[in-house]
Amino acid sequence: MNTLYLVATPIGNLKDISQRALQILSQVDLIAAEDTRQTGKLLKHYDIQTPLISFHEHSKRSKLQSLLDHLEQADLALVSDAGTPVLNDPGYELVREAIEAGHEISPIPGPSAPISALVASGLPTENFLYLGYLPRRSSDRRRAVNEVSNLPYTLIFFETPHRLLGALKDLLEELGDRELAVARELTKLHEEFFRGRISAALAHYTANPPRGEITLVLAGCPPEEKTWSEEQLMAAIKVRKSQNLPPAQIASQLSAESNWPRREIYQLLIETE
Repeated sequence: MNTLYLVATPIGNLKDISQRALQILSQVDLIAAEDTRQTGKLLKHYDIQTPLISFHEHSKRSKLQSLLDHLEQADLALVSDAGTPVLNDPGYELVREAIEAGHEISPIPGPSAPISALVASGLPTENFLYLGYLPRRSSDRRRAVNEVSNLPYTLIFFETPHRLLGALKDLLEELGDRELAVARELTKLHEEFFRGRISAALAHYTANPPRGEITLVLAGCPPEEKTWSEEQLMAAIKVRKSQNLPPAQIASQLSAESNWPRREIYQLLIETE
């Protein structure tokens, strides 16, 4: 049986590729690439002549069998658009089928945007949960975030520039004003890290619209995140309501003071109307 190599490629700086990765890409008979144009630039830079075939989300069903047929005859390398393959790309199905067919699977380690963002975030790295891209719709995004809101793990998400502000608003709503790091354009010329609270990031990127690829790293839920008891919170709600403040303003103020998620406070306000 032959070997399917999972080759990590640079996420920005072309110098970040390993010598072993270059050797494998030169030696295999075929490279399956999520984006042949992007991978073609990398191969041209290092004068690698290995043939390329596209293997992306929209072609994986039509190309899967042909790649498995190739593996019956020779080794194959799989690369993603950038970084470590099989994370957020269609490589998972190929790996599963190759394993079932009895082929060897060999990871060639290298760049990874989630790991790079995590280790430079300043947030705990002992336990973390990588969740890929957040859903596009706000309601789906809030639901997904709510499902992990009580977990103690550092959370890692991908996000796009045009959805970042909406995502930050939903994260603030569901998680409260946690610490986070926004990693933008990792390893590239305009690499940037913003570290602070979600509310501060929201203000920063409202004033400075972001560009490029973005990875979000958020603090997990500590064992005693809610510093107020429910009785204390209800008493504070009663006082704020007597001041005729809007429910949204009350929820924002008390979330910052109590570390209760704004969404839960708002729900309590509605229930006590």
